Amino acid sequence: MQLLHPEFLWALLAISIPVAIHLLQLRVPQRVLFTNIGFIREVELTTMRRRRLQELLVLLLRVLALISLVLVFAQPFIPAQQVSGQGEQVNIMVDTSPSMQATGETQVSLLQQAVAQAQVLGRSYAPSTHFQLVGQQREDLTQSAYLGKLVELPFVGRKSDWAGSNTQQQLQKPSGNSLFIISDFQRTSSSERLLRTIRQDAEVVLAPQIGKPVANIYADSVWLDDAFVRTQTNLGLHIRLRNGGSLPLANCPVKVRLGAQQVAAFSVTLERSQAITATVQVQLPNSQLALGEVVTGDSPVTFDNTYYFALQPTASIRVLEIGAEPMAQKVYGAEPLFLYSFSLPKQVNYGNLRRANLILVNGTAAIHAGLREVLTEVVHRGGSVVVAPPSNLTERTATLQLLRALGVSGGQWENPANGALALQEVAMPDAHNLFFRDVFGAQPRQVALPQVAPVLRLGQGGAAILRLRDGDSFLAEFKNASAGRTYVFTAPFAEAYGDFTTQGLFVPVLYRLAMLSYHGNQRPAYRMNEAAVTLDVQPQAANESAFRLVRDSITLIPIQRLRAGSLQLEVPAQMTQPGFYELRRRGQRITTLAFNADKKESELKVYSAAELRELIGPNRPNVHILDGKAGSVALTRYRAEQTGEPLWRYCLFVVLGCLLAEGLLLRFGRSKVAIRLPVAA
Repeated sequence: MQLLHPEFLWALLAISIPVAIHLLQLRVPQRVLFTNIGFIREVELTTMRRRRLQELLVLLLRVLALISLVLVFAQPFIPAQQVSGQGEQVNIMVDTSPSMQATGETQVSLLQQAVAQAQVLGRSYAPSTHFQLVGQQREDLTQSAYLGKLVELPFVGRKSDWAGSNTQQQLQKPSGNSLFIISDFQRTSSSERLLRTIRQDAEVVLAPQIGKPVANIYADSVWLDDAFVRTQTNLGLHIRLRNGGSLPLANCPVKVRLGAQQVAAFSVTLERSQAITATVQVQLPNSQLALGEVVTGDSPVTFDNTYYFALQPTASIRVLEIGAEPMAQKVYGAEPLFLYSFSLPKQVNYGNLRRANLILVNGTAAIHAGLREVLTEVVHRGGSVVVAPPSNLTERTATLQLLRALGVSGGQWENPANGALALQEVAMPDAHNLFFRDVFGAQPRQVALPQVAPVLRLGQGGAAILRLRDGDSFLAEFKNASAGRTYVFTAPFAEAYGDFTTQGLFVPVLYRLAMLSYHGNQRPAYRMNEAAVTLDVQPQAANESAFRLVRDSITLIPIQRLRAGSLQLEVPAQMTQPGFYELRRRGQRITTLAFNADKKESELKVYSAAELRELIGPNRPNVHILDGKAGSVALTRYRAEQTGEPLWRYCLFVVLGCLLAEGLLLRFGRSKVAIRLPVAA
């Protein structure tokens, strides 16, 4: 016989209680003299020997009842002839994801419940069994080492849920080893498909952890109105808040901090699964990176109460014009927001060309193959190229080749009748077009619009930003498969082809083209479950590959790749806590990145045991789903059924039998002898 819970044997010390009661009842009989026994008619006599025998039987019944009651909790069982677990390997997955911070029915976190069940499971196997904790370090553990590892399991801020890649491999690939998954079984995009494809070659046990219904308000994301971030200017910071719990929450406090200063405070009321967007006004005091936090005040799920973000003021936007003469110098040169430069086609500095945000190819046909290839690279890395057709219509081939290289196909040249240019008026811009967002204030009154003579007709695939009166495009946008954009004007900027460069619409259009070409060096926030982070680094920094992520005393060296001034960092698996991480090289800080937990972990919707059974179906008898509300009892009962014949039921019957026998013995166990005495006269 073996015991699943030998720690309950300490309760056998309670046997001393009935023994002490028995000893206290062994009193020495005393002789009592009566002066007159005339009134005593009957005396019940019981022999001392019979009385002592009765008390001894009662003591034995009570001791046996206590022993049996302790054994009920110790869960005795008779091992099977071939005990499951002798010398085999058992895979156990304990979910340490942030959602396991929710409180269970026993007022402890779900992770604490899961660890307790995993400990019970480990003790139920033979000492020779080897264990492996799925999702942790891949190593075989002895029973004692396995129990020690369970005590050290922490909450992990990154995505480490039950449907992760390690668990998928264990659930789908045949291995022959038993697999136990102790998790809250969150609903994810891949969980339903995973449940329907569980392997059938070995034992799979799912132990759901049931948490109390709670509300959980968290910051889903933050963003600014414009990617162009100015200092000492009011910026609209948009905060998307969402309730990922199963209960509504009223008047949840929300605080916004920027640096050491609190810049906003408000409260929100959200129903379950509801999301709202709040906007607060913030200012960046200087050109330094500003670190911010959005703090929500809900409980008991607090791992997502702080959302970290970093706002980087925009550096100067690099604008490079390639042409015969610097047409845009008056627009960009006088504004400190732009770093303007001009180059002839044969004198282009390719280093400056690759770093430019906006490249304006103005009316030149001298676009050779090397320059065309570099312009294509600029668009692929996320830059913008603006093409204005040349006024010299005798050289059209190079322009069409450039457009095709940039992804603009179907362009055709216009042939003016009798060589005369036909001027057309540009239509009023659409104020609802995102290109003109925040460009126009109130609805403008009737104004004179430029007139141009188009020489190029564009094909399909582009989005018209400015149109002519007849509906044809004057300025069209073509998006690349990457983040880059190509803008094409259908009329040259020369005075003979219109007055667009002298009208009031010219400056805001070129400003907007430059602003949209800028992409921040880094996003305000990243998620710890992302595969990689891509940053632009300075050329002198790109020569060094030893980049590190540092937070307090934690130093991580991620896998990194450098290419053309672009640094790609793989998010280290050792990153387990959200917060601010400094990117350093040779001890010098390059920037600070804000990492947050996977937002899917904040969605506390889980599968119940009944839903798990329905998804798995009846065709997988090797999959066992335990009752989540029973906790360790369900897992203990399952292991007892697998390892042998459980005896706790018989122990319970013994307890009841002892109580019944004691009652009958006390009621009918006395032998009575009636003696009649003479009555005094």
